[in-house]
Amino acid sequence: MKILYLETSSKNCSVAISDDENLLCLCEEVSENYKQSESLHTYVEWALEGAGLTMKDIEAVSLGKGPGSYTGLRIGAASAKGFCYGLKVPLIAVNSLESMIEPFLSENYDYIVPLIDARRMEVYTGVYDGNTGKELSRTEAKILDETSFEEFKDKKVVFVGDGAKKAKEILDLPQADFRDDLYPSAQYLIKKTIEKINQKDFEDIAYFEPFYLKDFHGVKKKKSED
Repeated sequence: MKILYLETSSKNCSVAISDDENLLCLCEEVSENYKQSESLHTYVEWALEGAGLTMKDIEAVSLGKGPGSYTGLRIGAASAKGFCYGLKVPLIAVNSLESMIEPFLSENYDYIVPLIDARRMEVYTGVYDGNTGKELSRTEAKILDETSFEEFKDKKVVFVGDGAKKAKEILDLPQADFRDDLYPSAQYLIKKTIEKINQKDFEDIAYFEPFYLKDFHGVKKKKSED
C-alpha cells in the first residue's frame, strides 16, 4: 500500500512516502521561518519523484495532527484533506508527539517525554514508556518550572523536541538526557499509521480538525489615533 505522509506541526516541513512499512522517500527541512506554505507541495512532488510514483499511486494519506504550530497544522490538514478528496483515499491522523518517540524506543530509557515549544515557558508534552512506546499520560499544555517532572528524578528519561532546551535550563534531573535537535518527522508516522489502517481507524475527511490543544489567539492591531 502506497502511503503519503505529511508532518507540518513544527519548524520541520516533512513529507514521506512508504510502501506499507518500507520508507521509499523522505523530503524535509527545518526552518525558523516555518516554510510549510512555501515548501509543502514542492516536497510532495519531490517525494513522489524520489519514490518513482505519481499522485495516482497514493492509496492513503497520513497526517501528523498536532499539537504544534497553528498555521502549520492548518496548512497540513487542508492539503491532506484535499489530496484525500481528489484521490478518494482514506485519511489517517497521528499525534505528532508520537512521531518523536520512535528513535528512542528500546534505548534503555524508562520514559520518553516529547516537549514541543509553545512559547514562553509553556510546552506541549506527554509521557511515553521507553520500551513499548505506550502513552502513559495524555497530551497536555504544561507550564515548566523547577518542580516539573520531579517524579522522574531517579529514572532514566529523555526529553526530546525544541522545548527540551528550556527544560534543561531549569530542571534538576541528574539522569535525564535532553535532545532539543529533534522535531516531528513524517518518516516516524509510518508504524502508527499502519496500525490504524489495519484497525480501519480512519478520519472523517469532511469534519476532521487538527489537534490544536489550545485555541488560537490572534494579535489585535491597535487603532490609529486621529
